[in-house]
Amino acid sequence: MGVVITGTSSGIGLATAIAFARAGHQVHATLRDPRKAGPLTEAAERAGVGVEIGRLDVTDADSCQSFFGDLEASGTSVDVLVNNAGIGGASPLELVPEAEHREVFETNYWGAVRCSQAVLAGMRKRGRGAIVNVSSLAGLVAIPNQIPYCASKWALEAMSEGLAYELRPFGVRVALVETGVVATRIFENSADKTRYDKNSPYKSVMQRTGWLYRAGLRDPRAPEEVAAAILEAATGARSTLRHPVGEDVTKISAGRRRISDEDFLALATLSDAEYKLRYAEIFGVEL
Repeated sequence: MGVVITGTSSGIGLATAIAFARAGHQVHATLRDPRKAGPLTEAAERAGVGVEIGRLDVTDADSCQSFFGDLEASGTSVDVLVNNAGIGGASPLELVPEAEHREVFETNYWGAVRCSQAVLAGMRKRGRGAIVNVSSLAGLVAIPNQIPYCASKWALEAMSEGLAYELRPFGVRVALVETGVVATRIFENSADKTRYDKNSPYKSVMQRTGWLYRAGLRDPRAPEEVAAAILEAATGARSTLRHPVGEDVTKISAGRRRISDEDFLALATLSDAEYKLRYAEIFGVEL
């Protein structure tokens, strides 16, 4: 099968490209800047597999049109699309410039929309195919200090659920792979969108978000584990919409569903000691 994966320079995208190639698929691994393909090329060589490197900037409509147009002209059908490209950031909404907020959406949401629209007609006409969108715990639970990222992932969740319904009659599956904390470079890559100021009035909420991610980093999921879930979501015998990866996803999302909005918001007013105790009671996570 022909497989297109976005954001393959490192982490989940790189691991996913190798996983599909090992499974015998024709992999088109895309990057915004192919000059950063060194780690992927080296990983493919170590695994003894081949991948096609392609330039694709998901935030640029012309780039998407050019990339997918060239594939179509070459007679290559896209049987699987993995929308993995994404960016993060950690700042209170008051401090996030509008342009930065839009940039997160351009990559995490609109990028997935552009790429999906480029392959939908072909999949529908062939009566088969799969689109896998890489989401997050942040697409299930609103995490303070990460509002643009959460909002983009909530939008991705809604788009995916609606699209899965639209495409089911045509035999095309849509799946969400929802990750918790994964051992990737997303934190380093989003450093320019992270504003931690010890003198900020938002110091408490910033700190508590940091506790959550540090808890996850004590036992993070490996990119290869997420890649295996993506491969299963795209090619497994059962077509399932949501594929959570990691105990932090299952515990925290389940805990949020069990409590009211008011109880959730009340966490913000607790002392640090009370917050840690209550968080463990609700979500089963020790901060």
